[in-house]
Amino acid sequence: MQKRPRRTPRTATRRQILDLIRTRAPISRVELAEITGLTPAAITHAVRSLLDEGLVEESGLRERTGGKPRVMLTISPRARCAVGVQLGADWIVVVITDARGAVVGRVRARGARQHEPAAVVSTVAAHVDTLLRATAIGPDQLIGVGLAVPGTIDLEAGAIRASRTLPRWGGHPVRDALSRALGLPVVMDTDATAAAVGEYWSGRTAAASAHCTLYMGAGIGAGFILAGAVHRGAGGNPGPLGRLHLHRSGRDPGPALEDLAAPHAVAGRARAALAAGRASAITLTDDGDPFRDFGMVASAAVHGDPLALELVGESAHYLADAVVTVADLLDIDSLALAGPSFSTAGSLYVAVLENRLHSDLYAAGSQGMTVTLAAHIADAAAVGAAALAFHEDPGAGPLARPVRAPTSAAASSPMGA
Repeated sequence: MQKRPRRTPRTATRRQILDLIRTRAPISRVELAEITGLTPAAITHAVRSLLDEGLVEESGLRERTGGKPRVMLTISPRARCAVGVQLGADWIVVVITDARGAVVGRVRARGARQHEPAAVVSTVAAHVDTLLRATAIGPDQLIGVGLAVPGTIDLEAGAIRASRTLPRWGGHPVRDALSRALGLPVVMDTDATAAAVGEYWSGRTAAASAHCTLYMGAGIGAGFILAGAVHRGAGGNPGPLGRLHLHRSGRDPGPALEDLAAPHAVAGRARAALAAGRASAITLTDDGDPFRDFGMVASAAVHGDPLALELVGESAHYLADAVVTVADLLDIDSLALAGPSFSTAGSLYVAVLENRLHSDLYAAGSQGMTVTLAAHIADAAAVGAAALAFHEDPGAGPLARPVRAPTSAAASSPMGA
C-alpha cells in the first residue's frame, strides 16, 4: 500500500470544530464560536485549516439573521475516508466510511476464535486491500484505521491484555501488527467504547449528558460518553459488564453476567430445555456453535416462539440488572444497544430494558431515559472504530474530548426522532 501524504497535525481546537460540524451541520462560524467559547480568530484559523485539508466545505447555504448572511459549513464526505475493523470471536467486520459516517464498503468474515493472531491480521489486511480496490479509494483519501477489540486492552502497547472470547490474543501487539501489515497508522480501543464513539459521531447522542452503549457480541461490555467526552477510566478499560457478579450467594460470587445473559448462556439453556422435552420451533446446530444457536433462538423469539421468548426475556432481565446499576451510578440518560447479538432480537431487548429502567432507575422520576438500538447494530464497533480515526491521529494518544454543545430546542429532542 502506498504511503499517505503528510498532513497538518491536528489540534484540540480543530478536533472540537470538526466534531461540531460533523454532528450539527450545517453550522456557521458564529455558532461555532458561541458553542465553544473560542474567539472568532481561533474559529477562523481552525475552519480555514479544515477547509484547506478538504475535511470541511462551505455548503452554499446562507443563514440570514438581519445582518450579513452567515456562510454555513458542512463535512466534505469523500475528501477523507477511514477504515474500521471489528475483531470478534465469531465475526470480523471491516468497513470503510466517509467523513459523515456513511459506510461505503463492508466485508464480514468468520471470526478469530479458532485462528492464530498472525494469520488473522494477514486476513484482515487482505480484506482492507480488497475494499480499497472495490471502492476506488486511494491512499490520499485515507485518514487512518481504527481497530475495535474485545476484552481488556493495553492502550499504550496496543495489545489485548485478556479476552475470554479470544484467549490466544493475550499480550499480542495487534495494533502494531495490523499497522505493519497495512502500512498505515492504527488506533485501537475496546469494541464497546468504539461503538459508543460511533453513536456520538453519528450525532444521535447530541442531546445526552451521559450516554452508555451496551455492546454484546460473544461477550458483554459497555462504552460511555459523558458530557460529550469519551470515558476511558484510569487504564482504558471501563464497562466490563460481562465480568460483573450480581447474584452472589454467601461467599460464592456466583456466575458472571456473561454466564447468565451472553449468547453462549442462552444457547446452553435452549439446548438443555429441548433435551428435557420442551416444545419449541427452535432448531439448534449439529456442531453446537453457541453463536449460531443463539441466532436461532433470537429468530424464533421474533416469530413468537414461547420458549425462545422466555430465554431472550431472561437474558434481557439479567442485562437490565447490570444496566440499572450502571445507570444509577453514572446517572445515565441515554442507552443504545449495539453488537451482532442484538441484530435479530434487539427490539425485544429494548422493550425489557426500557421497562426496567423506567421502573427501577433511582433517578427515573427526575429526567427522561432513552433506550434505542444503535445506528449500525451488528457493525457498530467497526463503524465506531472508523470514527476513532477521524477523531484523532492514530497512535497519538487518548481520544479528543470534544466540547459538548449547550442544550437547544433542536438538541433536546429525543434521540432517534
